[in-house]
This record gives sequence, structure tokens and C-alpha cells, in this order.
Amino acid sequence: MTSKKDNPQTEPENNQQTLSSAAPTDTQSESDSQQNEKKTEQSADNPTAVKQESKPDPKPASVTPEVKNTEKLEKQSKKGVKLATVAIVLSVLLSGGLVVQMQQQQANYQDQITALRAELTQTRSTIDSQLAKATEQATAKATEITHRAETVLDQQQKSIQSLQVAMADMKGRRPNDWLLAEADYLVKLAGRKLFLEHDVESATLLMESADQRIAALNDPSLTPLRKSMANDITKLKSVPLIDRDGLVLRLSSIQKQVDALPLANAILPEAEQVTEQAVSEDINDWQSNLMTSLKDFSENFITFRTRDGNVIPLLSPEQHFYLKENIKAKLETAIKSVYSEQQEIYTTALETAQKWSQSFFNQNNNSVKSFQTSLEQLSKQTVAVEYPVKLETQKELSDVITQRLRREVSSVIKEDKE
Repeated sequence: MTSKKDNPQTEPENNQQTLSSAAPTDTQSESDSQQNEKKTEQSADNPTAVKQESKPDPKPASVTPEVKNTEKLEKQSKKGVKLATVAIVLSVLLSGGLVVQMQQQQANYQDQITALRAELTQTRSTIDSQLAKATEQATAKATEITHRAETVLDQQQKSIQSLQVAMADMKGRRPNDWLLAEADYLVKLAGRKLFLEHDVESATLLMESADQRIAALNDPSLTPLRKSMANDITKLKSVPLIDRDGLVLRLSSIQKQVDALPLANAILPEAEQVTEQAVSEDINDWQSNLMTSLKDFSENFITFRTRDGNVIPLLSPEQHFYLKENIKAKLETAIKSVYSEQQEIYTTALETAQKWSQSFFNQNNNSVKSFQTSLEQLSKQTVAVEYPVKLETQKELSDVITQRLRREVSSVIKEDKE
């Protein structure tokens, strides 16, 4: 035997022989496949023929080594093709599975991302709301603390000012300051008497007492204050004085007389005056004289008189009672209007009572005449008065006291600093 190294020229020859032998094997394989297909068709048509043909062929008499090699190569090539197709199919299946798996995984990732985004959004909104609430609470608490601190500072400032005023009052008090304080109290009391109680007399006396206190100070700087006090006193003295208690007493007295007033009788219209006809001396007037004589004779028994006009009947006892009670109510209204200083209501009430008295009471009775005269006099009285709007002295006196206190406080503060 010769090795391949020893015979290098024999190797290409062998290759050529294998290639030449491989070519007919391919043709033979194709013819074999065609024969196999024909056999399957025939077996489908005639199964008995398949059995007959399925018998093994007699072996060839002689098989050369080259044919064996070609068969081996054909088998190997078929196996390679099958393996390649199987590999391709497996790779396609694997790649498809991988694509599907990647798509599913991507979808899962997308869902997870969406869930994470929603959770992140919810968390962010929760954090924002908590932050806003915390900020609001902190702001409210800071505002409350600020207000509390401002209140405490204001209280401290007021307490300091009150202490300074007290110190000034203790250190710099003079006897004349008591007179000024008394004058201030009297002026304030006069204002209350005037505006709340409408007591002009008491207000005038209080203002005069305050003027005496200011005069006792003998301070030329207070001359404008005394001038304003004189103006206020003049205004108060010019206000007309009304005896309200006297008016109320008079109204109460005539109110008690209402029950004793007599009621008027039925009011009849005045009868026409009848002229008496005299009998004439003429004989030709005998008819008229006869009629006149007959009328004079009949009047001794029956008299007929005619009156034209409306007859006002008498009031019933119940109506009489209501009339007197209504007149009393009008007088009570007049009494209340005296204290409330309502001139129009006062005058209207008395005029209404006077009108009812003239319509339903006996005008010939002296008590009725006196009642109506009293009502007429009282209706002319004035109950409303215009009072001064304000007292000039109050503001000026408070300004004077404030200036003096500030001066004393500033002097005390300077002394403490020194």
C-alpha cells in the first residue's frame, strides 16, 4: 500500500473519479424516487401488486468500491440536507418563539411602566396635597403666633403707657389738676343730661359749675376753653323750657272728666217759621177768612210742622261707652307724645278728641264747654324742642387734659433717662 504522501498525484485522480461517480448517483437517486412514487401510486390502486413488488430484488452480482463510496456520500448529503432543514426549521421556530416571548415581555414591561407612572402620579398628587396642607397649617400657625405676639406687645405697650401715666400722675400732680378733672366730669355729665334725658335746666347748671372750676384755675391759657363754655351755656339758655309734667297733669285731669260728660240728645233740623194769617175785613175774602178760621180752630187739637234736613239720632249705651274710651285713648296718646316730643301726634290726638266732643256731647253743658276749652288750649302748646347737636366744650377740654398729661409724661420720662 502506498500512502497519500507518497502518491500525491493519485489524490486528484481519485477525486475526479468520485465526482464522476457522484453524478450518475444523483441521476440514479432521482430515477429511484420516481420509481418509488410510481410504486406508491400502483399500491394505492392495487394493494396486491404492492405485496408482489415489495419483494427484495436480487442483489447485484458485484458492487464496486466506488459505488459504495458514492452511496455513502449520497446518504451523508441527504442527512446533511435533512439536518440543515431541521436546523432551519428549529431556528425559525426558535426565532418566532423568541419574537413572541419578546413581544409578551415588552407588553408586560409596558403595563408595568404604565402602572408605575400611575402610581408615581398618585404619589406625586398625594405628596403635593400633603405639602400644601402642611404649608397651610404652618402658615396658619405662624399667623396665629404673630397675632399672639402682636397682642402681647400691644398689651405690654399699653401697660407701659398706663404705668407712665400713673407715674406722671404721682410725680407731677398739682392741686389745680383736680379742678380740671372736676370740670371735665361736669361737662360730660351735662352732655348726658342734655342728649339722653333732655334736661336743659340741669345741663345748664352743670355747665355753669364747670365754668366756675375753670375760672378758679386762673390760667390765661384756658381762655379759649372758657369762651367755648360760654357759647354752650348761651345755647342752653336759649332752648325753650317746657313744663312737661304740668302738661301731663292737665291732660290726666281732663281725661278723668270724660266719664262725666253728658251725651247730646237727637239733633233735629230747625223748623221753618210759620206766619200767622189774619182775617181780613173785606167781605169778598170770606173764603180765605173761613179757611183761616178753620186752621186756627184745628191747631188747638193737632199741629203739623215740616222740617227739612238730616236727623242725627242718639247713641246707644254701648256706642256711648266706646266714644268715651276712644277719647281717653286719644288723650293717652297725647300724654305719651309729650315725653317723646312728637308735636304732630300730640296736636292730631287733641284735635280729634275735640272734634268728637263737639259732635256727640251736649254743647249747652258747662262741663262740656270747659272740656273743649281745655283741649283747645292744650293743642296749642309746643312739646318738640330743637336741642344743640353737640357741646363744644367737651372736645376742647379733653384736648387740654391730654396735652397736659403728655407734657407731664414726657417730663417724667426725661427725668428717668437722666
